[in-house]
Amino acid sequence: MLKLALELGPLLVFFFGNLRGEWLASHFPALTAVGGPLFIATALFMAATVLSLIISKIVFKHLPIMPFVSGVVVLVFGSLSIWLQDDTFIKMKPTIVNALFGVVLLGGLAFGKSLLGYVFNAAFQLDDEGWRKLTLRWGVFFLFLAVLNEAVWRNFSNDVWVNFKVWGTMPITILFTLAQMPLIMKHSLDKGEEAGK
Repeated sequence: MLKLALELGPLLVFFFGNLRGEWLASHFPALTAVGGPLFIATALFMAATVLSLIISKIVFKHLPIMPFVSGVVVLVFGSLSIWLQDDTFIKMKPTIVNALFGVVLLGGLAFGKSLLGYVFNAAFQLDDEGWRKLTLRWGVFFLFLAVLNEAVWRNFSNDVWVNFKVWGTMPITILFTLAQMPLIMKHSLDKGEEAGK
């Protein structure tokens, strides 16, 4: 639950910052230096992301790969958005992160490596075919999310994009994850098989 809270927390802060940006600016005038509501939301998102990574490091003694990479991109693209007062950078962040994960996973498969196995091996063990199939599915799914983000931010308002980012992407990801359970169950190794490998 803590891991989920650490992942969802920054997104909820981002949503709140965009929704109540003008109120925040009127009550905390220093925030007006950052820009409009979306830029205030971006600054709060960056701060919440850093805090989430620090808590992860303290509690779990390590930084998970995907949140760490995403956090680095948030800081780089969020800073560019605020500095240049151009929200294109923060809107492209999900596209770049998801495309990066998708290309890395599918590129690993092209070289015979199921990289997802290195990330999730501590959570569950699958046979080689299971890791290959799961890596392929996640690689394609990440590319799908990248394309979907591009379609939404380029064709709809800022508010629609923020709502999609918070209330659309997460449910889609959860549903996709649950849909992988039959494959995971089919290719799971029991303790005996794991010990014999």
